[in-house]
Amino acid sequence: MPRPPDNGTPFHIGELARRTGRTVHAIRWYETQGLVPGVVRDEGGRRLYGELHVGWLDLMDRLRRTGMSIAGMREYTALALQGKATLRQRRDLLAAHRARVAETIADWNQALSLVERKIDFYDDWMQSGHRPPLLPAEAMRAPPPRRKAR
Repeated sequence: MPRPPDNGTPFHIGELARRTGRTVHAIRWYETQGLVPGVVRDEGGRRLYGELHVGWLDLMDRLRRTGMSIAGMREYTALALQGKATLRQRRDLLAAHRARVAETIADWNQALSLVERKIDFYDDWMQSGHRPPLLPAEAMRAPPPRRKAR
């Protein structure tokens, strides 16, 4: 019987779906996109997976959730398939992705802070019955006053 790359006990797609929390359909989609390396098939043509596939699917899902493009994920997968010679390239690809993720997190934290201040604004208004003064962030984002036409 063929074995997956980790030489552990192989299992079928239903077990991989159960262990990863992904649907069979999603796993097949990842495969058709070239994002699941090392899948072998048994004598009946059914896919066989191993422990490495569990971790690999988790990595692919995390990369996608953090905004990496499918093309970027394909590039990373292709580099991984080339082995040790591409360690620097894979590291650099992930470092660039990390920088983009960190920038997105900073943007989202700034947006979250504004949302939290706005919630506090409404809480104060409901509690006091009077509209509080505008928040500084709102004042900075307010459109400039219109000039009178001459």
